[in-house]
Amino acid sequence: MKLVLKNGYVFDPINGIDGEKMDIFIEDGRIVEEVKGEAEVIDCSGMVVMPGGVEIHSHIAGGKVNTARLMRPEDHLRNVSPRTAITRSVCGYSTPSTFLTGYAYSKLGYTTAFTAALPPLMARHTHEELHDIPMLDKGALTVMGNNWLVMRYLSEGRIEHACAYVAWLLRATKGYAIKAVNPGGSEAWGWGRDVRSLSDRVPHFDITPREIISGLMEINERLSLPHSLHLHPNNLGRVGNVSTTLETLELTREVKPSRERQVLQLTHAQFHSYGGDSWRNFSSAAESIAEAVNSSDRLVLDMGQVVFGDTTTMTADGPMEYYLSSLTGLKWANKDIELETAPGVTPFVYSEKSPVSGVQWAIGLELALLVREPMKVMLTTDHPNGAPFFTYPKIIGWLMSARSRERVLNSLHPQAQRNTVLGSLDREYTFQEICWVTRAAQAKSLGLENKGHLGAGADADVAVYPVNPEETDPSREYEKVERAFSATAYTVKAGEVVVRNGEVVRVVSGRTLYVDARVDGELEREVLADVDYYFKRFYSVNLANYPVQEVYLTSPQAVKVDAGVR
Repeated sequence: MKLVLKNGYVFDPINGIDGEKMDIFIEDGRIVEEVKGEAEVIDCSGMVVMPGGVEIHSHIAGGKVNTARLMRPEDHLRNVSPRTAITRSVCGYSTPSTFLTGYAYSKLGYTTAFTAALPPLMARHTHEELHDIPMLDKGALTVMGNNWLVMRYLSEGRIEHACAYVAWLLRATKGYAIKAVNPGGSEAWGWGRDVRSLSDRVPHFDITPREIISGLMEINERLSLPHSLHLHPNNLGRVGNVSTTLETLELTREVKPSRERQVLQLTHAQFHSYGGDSWRNFSSAAESIAEAVNSSDRLVLDMGQVVFGDTTTMTADGPMEYYLSSLTGLKWANKDIELETAPGVTPFVYSEKSPVSGVQWAIGLELALLVREPMKVMLTTDHPNGAPFFTYPKIIGWLMSARSRERVLNSLHPQAQRNTVLGSLDREYTFQEICWVTRAAQAKSLGLENKGHLGAGADADVAVYPVNPEETDPSREYEKVERAFSATAYTVKAGEVVVRNGEVVRVVSGRTLYVDARVDGELEREVLADVDYYFKRFYSVNLANYPVQEVYLTSPQAVKVDAGVR
């Protein structure tokens, strides 16, 4: 299939293209230098052309998502659409159905999405759900920060064995990266406890969060994995947690990177940037976190932006969800996933009248505006924790318009205005910077060389937005920008037009992205003997029923990213 996107304003920061009027040539699912012979031509005059969006952190599949769907039937009454000739019937807002997830991301111009937390024991189920999500290439971040064997090997100083186990676990779960959530804290929750500092000991394992985080970063670099450690630090959502976050970020200085890149992604950073010592003087500490990121080449972050309204929170941080439910009195679910993690789910409402919600809303935007290099920032809401991903166009409007931010800020509780610095920030994102934070930065952080740009050889994933950058002033016309980013004029996935004028016109399946990490065979056999022992003694499933076969994946053409021990 040959396609030419003609005369669009192209934004491709990885290749240094900033709004240049040019043509994009596509053949056989790839971007090419030129197309010879007949090709379909789409006139993109007066429109913005960007690479397909890349979602690096979103809870779109797995046990937590299904628990949320079960406990929130009222959420199913939103975004209800009947089936069409090519699409399934769908519903949901903070807990959208799998098919709606794919359709809605595609309408926003996204073509790739990673589910943020994959418990190994739930990997088969999670991949079955990912298989259901159309329109997107997909991947999953495997949760390891409370894994019994990881903690055992690290506590005993057997880093080579830990590397071998992590490599096997990534292959077994068809995971893409190492994810750590409240390291040590979720395991402590299984014993009715939590960890509140990096020096607390995890019950029964004689290890601290500091040692888990440092160990996982070292494992990640020894294996030369494409993405850094993806970290949800301790004390998420707690007043004054900025001290824990900064102490955690300091650990990156001790790591020897396998190559020039970041070694840690601070995920949903808004939830980890809280100052004050009580909810009465709760304040933003975004300046401290932004300064840490600005001063280091080893750190990147995603925003975890809050948008006002009701949503559903879900995380592998079980004690945090219990704490949140105890504050709100709303329904709550918790699950202990044997030997691996302890997730929780509870609804939440971010209110413009609440001083706390107002400060939270400001913090995410402050982080994005205070971090100087847009390649170090990624737009997320930690879907659906801060807000559903449907709200991305609104966030883009806030980033591009100080006026739009001021309008919201002036409507908030006075405490939210006093305890944040957002009102003093006049920076406004350009279309190029929006391209960075919604696709290019994510692709670079994930090590996806064929995504996030429009150079020759890249995947032919393209988003065309109906807005003219030469005739539109985003600062004043932010509502126009929001509308444009709410529904693409065209979304192209692997060279095929799948969305036209905001409507799905073709349904495709996408691929599954995962890491194929390998270590020394003798060491792996030794580790697998430990795995076999643990399964027979502690797990409720047989080891043979644990790994994910390719039949569970979206496509047998799954992308394998080779990794090896350094």
